[in-house]
Amino acid sequence: MNIEFLRALRDLEKERGLATEMLLEAIEAALLSAYRRHFGSTQNARVYIDRETGECRVFAQRVVVESVGDPRAEISLAEAKAIDPRYEVGDIVEIEVTPKDFGRIAAQTAKQVVVQRIREAERNMIYEMYASREGDIITGTVQRVEQRHVYIELAKTEAVLPPAEQIPGERYRPGDRIRAFILEVRKTPKGPQIIVSRTHPGFLRRLFEIEVPEIQEGLVEMKAVAREAGVRSKIAVYSRDPNVDPVGACVGPKGVRVQAVVNELRHEKIDVVRWDPDPSRFIAEALSPAKAVAVEVWEEEKIARVIVPDSQLSLAIGKEGQNARLVAKLTGWKIDIKSESQMEEIYAQEYAAFYKEQEEEYAERGS
Repeated sequence: MNIEFLRALRDLEKERGLATEMLLEAIEAALLSAYRRHFGSTQNARVYIDRETGECRVFAQRVVVESVGDPRAEISLAEAKAIDPRYEVGDIVEIEVTPKDFGRIAAQTAKQVVVQRIREAERNMIYEMYASREGDIITGTVQRVEQRHVYIELAKTEAVLPPAEQIPGERYRPGDRIRAFILEVRKTPKGPQIIVSRTHPGFLRRLFEIEVPEIQEGLVEMKAVAREAGVRSKIAVYSRDPNVDPVGACVGPKGVRVQAVVNELRHEKIDVVRWDPDPSRFIAEALSPAKAVAVEVWEEEKIARVIVPDSQLSLAIGKEGQNARLVAKLTGWKIDIKSESQMEEIYAQEYAAFYKEQEEEYAERGS
């Protein structure tokens, strides 16, 4: 190694932010291991790289003792004083033992260390760049599909879209441009692993934030999101400004805003409903597209009974109970949906039970 090598390290510090001193210390540690490996030395030693010339030297280290027991690790006080009269028992004496062909080993080792540190720095940079974007949307190109895992090419790295995070029925082909939600960024020995999703409710939320300026400006707030990816979703929106229609803002002129999100999600149906601080009103809104006749709530248990016209019972429950499940997810309430005729029967039974109880009570009093 020489002055040019030191200049190259300083250039790396400017270009990639790798501290020269840190690199030199790492190279010295690696050279010490290489020295012991190539020359079979078990003695204590130190490798030093001159910060001005780049010259590399190896020093054996021995402890000054009165009586030498291990010549590889110890040196007598008399021998030490012959080198420098100031040495005392317990001091460390360094004797240069640089091998003749150590320069070649040093050059190879230094190159390996620098390359390794550059890779580590790049991996850390990529990790920091994407870790700070967890919960955001990225755009990339499908690189390959292996065992149903989709690998997406990004800037300087790739992301993985696992099967569980893929929209059911969606197909991915190499070369396709794709958007996804950054679910998690993990550190691994091979570099950062970026896990993305197209099914997470956060993906739907971020798409609306991108499409609706009123959300970006804080005029409209997304209060809740419920999603069954690839089939149907519901979002609850609210505005403190009475002049701003939150539902209209999200739907957009002629439905262009919501349609843009629908197209991104491969025609997933999306219900945009108005959030209301009154649970009964909010639940009635969340039932869309069905219309509620009445909503009974038990606030402590967070249970609600929704009454709908007979003709809308199946619509309110949805195919395989989907609409009811989404309403429960969106509102955070347990939902029981009944038709008007069912409620008439329930009320009739309740009244009958009540009158029977009253009759029994009167009979007991009379007796």
